[in-house]
Amino acid sequence: MGVIHVSQSNGCDFNDGSAERPFATINKAAQLALPGDTVLVHGGIYRECVHPRWGGSSNTKRITYMAAPNEKVVIKGSEIVRGWVKAEIEGASVPLFKVVLDNAVFGDYNPYDTILRGDWLMDPWPNTLHTGDVYFDGKSLYEASSIEELKTPLVRNTGPCSDWYGTEEVIPHPEDTIFQWFAEVDHQANTTTIYAHFGDYTESELVAHCIEINVRESCFAPLQLNTNYITVSGFEICQAATQWAPPTGVQRGMVDTYWSKGWVIEYCNLHDAKTSAISLGKEIATGDNETWRFRYKPGYQTQLEDVFKGLKRGWSMEMIGSHEIHHCTMHDCGQNGVVGHMGCINSNIHHNHIYNIAMKHEFFGHEIAGIKLHAAIDVQIHHNEFHDCTLGTWLDWEAQGTRVSHNVYYDNYRDLMIEVTHGPCLVDNNIFASEYNFDNVAQGTALVNNLFAGTTRHIDVLDRATPYHAAHSTEVTGFAVVYSGDDRVYGNVFLGGVVGKNPISKCGTAFYNGHCASFDEYHQKVRATAPYDVEEFKLIKDPVYINHNVYLKGAEAFAAEEHMVLSTVDPKLKVYRDVYGLQVELDVPQEMLDLTFKAIDTVALGETRLSACAYENHDGSPLVVDTDLKDEPRSLMATHVGPFEKLTVGHNKIKLWN
Repeated sequence: MGVIHVSQSNGCDFNDGSAERPFATINKAAQLALPGDTVLVHGGIYRECVHPRWGGSSNTKRITYMAAPNEKVVIKGSEIVRGWVKAEIEGASVPLFKVVLDNAVFGDYNPYDTILRGDWLMDPWPNTLHTGDVYFDGKSLYEASSIEELKTPLVRNTGPCSDWYGTEEVIPHPEDTIFQWFAEVDHQANTTTIYAHFGDYTESELVAHCIEINVRESCFAPLQLNTNYITVSGFEICQAATQWAPPTGVQRGMVDTYWSKGWVIEYCNLHDAKTSAISLGKEIATGDNETWRFRYKPGYQTQLEDVFKGLKRGWSMEMIGSHEIHHCTMHDCGQNGVVGHMGCINSNIHHNHIYNIAMKHEFFGHEIAGIKLHAAIDVQIHHNEFHDCTLGTWLDWEAQGTRVSHNVYYDNYRDLMIEVTHGPCLVDNNIFASEYNFDNVAQGTALVNNLFAGTTRHIDVLDRATPYHAAHSTEVTGFAVVYSGDDRVYGNVFLGGVVGKNPISKCGTAFYNGHCASFDEYHQKVRATAPYDVEEFKLIKDPVYINHNVYLKGAEAFAAEEHMVLSTVDPKLKVYRDVYGLQVELDVPQEMLDLTFKAIDTVALGETRLSACAYENHDGSPLVVDTDLKDEPRSLMATHVGPFEKLTVGHNKIKLWN
């Protein structure tokens, strides 16, 4: 076990990697580092993609890549481009510049000749964008669809965004002129010409600015599978030309674990990936966009097949997943902060700051969120901050044993979505402060001690059956559609007064009216029907278990709830950042503090109806919701409603974290 040094300022790849004779590139060290080694990278900007040749052999014998203490290390997927000259284009109403590049600069991957494409990428259609990007003083520009579009400055203030269920929302854009670029690739001359509008700068003024183009798909990614037990620590990583990452695709990220186990990604600042900053995704043998490429099966069907391909390729707790992502900042990415399908199982994502995800609105598809995971079996998402995202967190397919806990969501277009999964999934001690809180397109979800300040949609899906698994395993034990229900809703605070943009959006739990209030009631109704099979289960709504919730500001309650508080009091909730950190302010009425209940645990939550699994910790041990959002202990016999245990009547101001 040793330390391999890398230094941009005085390194050389013909050195031996010692402190006195460091390497010049991280990738050189990555070809030599063995289990137990540390690659210590000294300050500088490293324009390369690191391809680790070897992984660690265990969690205690890892290969660690880390920035030297108190030194800023940046890994970029871009190169600086100089030599911009004024482009004389007839009819242009703004100053345009161009640069002609030899395609050799791109190697075997030219982002300006690579269409952004894949399953569930919806807009623009047909596909006209590329994985390439141009950065002006670090700011990503917009791609023009043609040279004609580039001639006139684009003012963008609104744009359509259709969600999965056909609801059209209006996505606002900054009302200002947008800088754009357009590229032409000449395969015969082996050149790429990039045209750009940078504002009203002259050619002489332009040289004082940093103009970069991304030329690499990733910044840190093994080329082979099962490169396990790697730590990536303390880097700024940015400006990668990543491809669209659906669950049926390869899912390459700017940092890419590539079907491996046991990575730790910590204390990193990841930004400006074209699509996804971190991928915990799948690999090509499990399928790669067959629907987009061949159009002979729907995406749902190919994704279903990918699950079984994954099982044949070693998808198991022993071989894949168990990653940890903590204390990272992820921002200004086009699709995701974290994406993953199957490769994310048993992972721990915590204490991260995720913002400005998919807010550029240059493209749109059904795989966009700060964290977007499929088959997130036993994944723990906790103590994260999500804001200014198109969608904060989206758990899609097989969110079983998943826990979303101690997170804060605010100023998002939508906070949380759980889709076509059967649980058990626990959502506890969170604040959902955006106007649009939750798309509940699932069943078997337990909502405990949260604060919901906006609207929820409650949707069944009777035309798509998805798998469920044995407890804490990838073993498939069955398939089912989503009947909707089988949810547990205990100890939450719901705020009303928000008018949803969709007619089925509601504040509170009244949308559960018509569901059975117990399993016994449900079972009796099923037994009383005629001796049919599937038909009777479609007609009888799943049971729900709802109690000890507080409804303020006119939020509406489930009709069969026994112990609750209904009030028109407005708590005047505020969630914001200031120089002291993340702050929460709210006014608390006495009746909210008067409602207490026994802390919710594995026994109280029971088992889900379809997967027949208990709400447990990811290691199979019993759980109890015994701390609040600030990690303060809860009174087990008389816990308070909502995410904070220690509140007082009247105005409360709570500092959460820096």
